[in-house]
Amino acid sequence: MTSANSVPVEYLNKSKKLSEPEMQLVRTHAQAGFEIVSPIEFPWPIADMVHQHHERLDGSGYPEGLQGDQIIVGARILAVADVVEAMSSHRPYRSALGIEAALEEIQQNRGRLYDADVVDACVAIFADQDYELPSAQ
Repeated sequence: MTSANSVPVEYLNKSKKLSEPEMQLVRTHAQAGFEIVSPIEFPWPIADMVHQHHERLDGSGYPEGLQGDQIIVGARILAVADVVEAMSSHRPYRSALGIEAALEEIQQNRGRLYDADVVDACVAIFADQDYELPSAQ
């Protein structure tokens, strides 16, 4: 079984907290995404962005534990977008937390987990341009 098909759908739809072994398996999705898109030719490093989208500036992310400038800019953008979308959306194990909570999360961890410039741009899009996520409308 390759990591591209190794995350059981029942883990993604589970209504309770995942066990540590289950969580480790879910974390393989970054590698799975990389494997899916890497054969496709893009003018940008899309496969690397997908692979690194759960990395955090302080090295606490996964799958490689990259830090700071080791994380490419596109992955830093995806990381912030992923957090905002995930927190704003309903999940089987919890109700949507809302955009306010998501923006608070990225602002509280600006420069530590998330790229400061990316956080500032994201907040500006929601605050200054009155943007709403399509699912939040």
